[in-house]
Amino acid sequence: MKKILGIIMISLMVLAGCGSSDFKAQTNWEIEEFEFDNQRGEETSLEDLKGTVWLATFIFTNCETICPPMTFNLAEIQGMLKDKGIEDYKIVGFSVDPEVDTPEVLQEYLDMFEVPDQSNWELLTGYSQEYISQFAEQSFKALVRNNPNDDQVIHGSRFYLIDQNGVAVKNYTGFEDVPKEEIVIDMETLIEEGK
Repeated sequence: MKKILGIIMISLMVLAGCGSSDFKAQTNWEIEEFEFDNQRGEETSLEDLKGTVWLATFIFTNCETICPPMTFNLAEIQGMLKDKGIEDYKIVGFSVDPEVDTPEVLQEYLDMFEVPDQSNWELLTGYSQEYISQFAEQSFKALVRNNPNDDQVIHGSRFYLIDQNGVAVKNYTGFEDVPKEEIVIDMETLIEEGK
């Protein structure tokens, strides 16, 4: 009888472990509706991204400091996802310098990086500077401001994890000491939970 009871207890613990997730949301920020142009000149909307896990950030092509390393880090994360056979996700970059960053300019920028598969990328533009500043603040609690002293734009260096419902559930440093493995595991977990 004790053996049977022990087997039942072990089975219940295993089943409980299978049903639980290591992923814990840190934020619950709903992304406001949008419809912007990507680097291929196609419209991309929040509605298009619903049902997909995506990693978002803010960049611009004339950036002289953090944007190139951040984009390189995103390309490395994509390589890690590819190595694990994960394909159902997007990497979304919102340009904070939309007057300069046309779709063609964004495509040239992306071509400079060793991106495993550009079809997973949506580099977005087609709005005003004022709009992206309020969008970043409202949806991502992020600062985006013109620098009055030069052509650079002040913005953060975070990566934001957005779930299938269009909610930012977690964010990470995107410039230095990037927790790439954690990001990949979190994305994989969210994708699996959404199946």
